[in-house]
Amino acid sequence: MPSNLLIRGISPEVGQWIESEKASRRVSKNELLLTVLKDAAAARQPEPTLFDFAAQQATSTPTRPTAIPFRFVDLFAGIGGLRLGLQRAGGTCVFTSEWDRYSQKTYKAWYGDDPHGDITKIAPESIPDHDVLAAGFPCQPFSIAGVSKKISLGRAHGFKDAAQGTLFFHVVTIAEIKRPPVLLLENVKNLLSHDGGKTWKVIHANLQDLGYKVFHKVIDAKHFVPQHRERIFIVCFDPRVFGENPPFQFPELPEDKHTLKDILDPSPDPKYTLSDHLWRYLQAYADKHREKGNGFGFGLTPPEKISRTLSARYYKDGSEILIPQARKNPRRLSPREAARLMGFPDELPIVVSDTQAYKQFGNAVVPLVSEAVAKQIVEVFAWHLRNRGCLFRVPEALSA
Repeated sequence: MPSNLLIRGISPEVGQWIESEKASRRVSKNELLLTVLKDAAAARQPEPTLFDFAAQQATSTPTRPTAIPFRFVDLFAGIGGLRLGLQRAGGTCVFTSEWDRYSQKTYKAWYGDDPHGDITKIAPESIPDHDVLAAGFPCQPFSIAGVSKKISLGRAHGFKDAAQGTLFFHVVTIAEIKRPPVLLLENVKNLLSHDGGKTWKVIHANLQDLGYKVFHKVIDAKHFVPQHRERIFIVCFDPRVFGENPPFQFPELPEDKHTLKDILDPSPDPKYTLSDHLWRYLQAYADKHREKGNGFGFGLTPPEKISRTLSARYYKDGSEILIPQARKNPRRLSPREAARLMGFPDELPIVVSDTQAYKQFGNAVVPLVSEAVAKQIVEVFAWHLRNRGCLFRVPEALSA
């Protein structure tokens, strides 16, 4: 057997998977392929049958595979925080939708895909078949800051907001028509309490009416990155595929040992230091609200601590996360530091302006959190494979 191999005729799908795995594992193509071949040799078992329901009649129960391939779509994709996690768990993205042109530019640079635009203008039937529908549907109608702003302006919010609140129903329509076995949704923590809990009841009822088994949990990203960032993750399973009681559990969270110094540059650009004018304004603003008994003000974060939540408004003044400096005014994070605070690796280039980069990272999903949740979904895939010998296929009696 020769020690070197030349492989020709690699399909675009396999090529895309290789490139994404290289990026997520931070290895060369040669190192990646050698690892895959060694794992395959060690396993010495056939690849699982994905769509053959009759395979459940196999005489022996397969052991848990080292990886289970699945296809997913990335809706309201932003810059792909959900996508990165799903890819690292073994998934392949087959469709993306994101309307913001600056986020599209970043997404193209990072993943090589041109996202489709406005989801409301895309026919659900045209979306490729997929195993997981991932969607970080817009959170502005449900967020604490978004609701407060809309109330102050006399505008509707939640599902009364015709511009954004109803976008969740486009997810429902796509799920109803394409019927993916799994849904993975993400939103702000305030989704549970908005409008006295009525918004969550509407969302939960819609998912149940579709026939899905619904799991949800608020997860703080501080267990993965040096940032207090609570987001709700909603995972739904089709009982026609997985039965009424799929053994899904949200991940056990590691100890939060991360600190801000882990992501800070040793020699930051002086342009991120606050001007005397802005620093005086922020201090006066904080003093005024402190006198009124309000909690509004800047967040001065020592490097040995974790930060507040990075928001999309960070580009305005950086007030929620300011880094103290000796004998200088504090500074804001650089865009690269903001990327690290969210858990995006340095290998992913920043291809937009500082303003757009701050907006993108402030709106993003922490990939390490989505990866942890995605791996728990794959555990259910493995359980299903062991018990049925196949994946995702609905029995003919139920699909009729």
